[in-house]
Amino acid sequence: MDVLLRRVRAGLGGPLVDVRLAGGVVAAIGTGEPAGGARVIDARGGTLLPGLVDAHVHAAQWASHRRRVPLDAATSARAVVDLLANQPPAGPGEVLMGAGFRDGLWPDAPHKDLLERALPGQPVALFSADLHTLWLSPAALRLIGWEHPTGVLVENDCYEATSALPAAPVELLDRWVLEAAAAAAARGVTGIRDFEYADTVTDWTRRLAAGPPAVRVECVIARPVLDDAIARGHRTGDPIGETDGLLTVGPYKLFVDGSLNTRTAYCHDPYPGTAFHGRLELPPEELVPLMDRAYRHGILPAVHAIGDHATAIALDAFARVGCPGRIEHAQLVHPGDLARFAALDLTVGVQPAHAPDDRDVADRHWAGRTGRAFPYADLLAAGARLEIGSDAPVSPLDPWDGIASAVTRSDDGRPSWHPEQAIPLAEALRAASGGRAGVRVGDPADLIVVGTDPGEVAPQDLRHIPVTATFLAGRPTHLAA
Repeated sequence: MDVLLRRVRAGLGGPLVDVRLAGGVVAAIGTGEPAGGARVIDARGGTLLPGLVDAHVHAAQWASHRRRVPLDAATSARAVVDLLANQPPAGPGEVLMGAGFRDGLWPDAPHKDLLERALPGQPVALFSADLHTLWLSPAALRLIGWEHPTGVLVENDCYEATSALPAAPVELLDRWVLEAAAAAAARGVTGIRDFEYADTVTDWTRRLAAGPPAVRVECVIARPVLDDAIARGHRTGDPIGETDGLLTVGPYKLFVDGSLNTRTAYCHDPYPGTAFHGRLELPPEELVPLMDRAYRHGILPAVHAIGDHATAIALDAFARVGCPGRIEHAQLVHPGDLARFAALDLTVGVQPAHAPDDRDVADRHWAGRTGRAFPYADLLAAGARLEIGSDAPVSPLDPWDGIASAVTRSDDGRPSWHPEQAIPLAEALRAASGGRAGVRVGDPADLIVVGTDPGEVAPQDLRHIPVTATFLAGRPTHLAA
């Protein structure tokens, strides 16, 4: 059924108009539009914007994270243990799971023995906020058949151990994921790019059997799934099956380095007080052939690079392969590399909410270089194309958090951290909308109505913008009461 939006402002500071949605697109914008059998929705002077697209999500991990013990407030390993000790006891054989700890500034180190002393015999699995560290108790290690001196697993060990942990039944996890997608739609999300380290095409095709999701999904191809993707004839951007465009094939994810909080981001300079530059997960001689093989089969690479040396290696690899694609994160960039993103036709997948989250750990571990950390203004000035994501569950799946952080460079009342790298609201909205700016006739009817014009609120209040309606191809996926 067509939808007619009455009394809606078309874009930031726009005039009051009526907007008709029909056939999955914006069919008309004007005044005095006749209803003509359409469903009429009074927008009450709200502002109409393009739908928000979270460019970097781990959907199953985010859905699971919403049900884990939150550890983000812990300021030490001891504090984590205290939080866990106050939780209701887990059932027999059940793994107690927590998530969100950041140990980059802790005065003590996590260790399996701390968990054992507090919760003897209890399998415990704790995920760091950046998903690059997994802290396991002795019982959890035994459960997956591993031995480890500390129980603190990073990078590849973390990913392998995570996959070995008992998982929720598929039907239950699918329900959690669809619920998380509906919650995202309530914040104005109309699309996500799912970087889950799994066969996302198979998983989302199965989920669609339960009904259409509240968001479009671009299914990223994990490294172990490339052969299957090639055999299926998948190419980046292609629609998947009979899904009416709800599912498309995404890029091919590869890792060059680790993360800042785990101190494994690969940098030109060593971490303070050490000779350690971070961890190089894929050296150029391995990275380039993997990217080239994917590109020759129509699959574009998306390369994770956080440290400045890792980012340079990723840029070099794209130059050698000669293909477009994405660099994910680019949290520390050498000034000489800024112009290369645009020159190579690369999209930069950025997570502005990480900047205020990581400002203290960056000040310690990237001391003297933070003026070029999370350098969004410099990247825009150099012509780079930015797309904002959350990296959920690293940050909540709420694009308004990322938009506010991109504009203010703060999230806790402190002065802006390197305000010279803040970007204008219009650019932040464009980057959070998959590159769309404004609403025009013929545009896809992936749209949102917000109760307050974002251009008329204080920047720090952007993360609290009320979303009154969300539409996916003209179909309401969220209507506020």
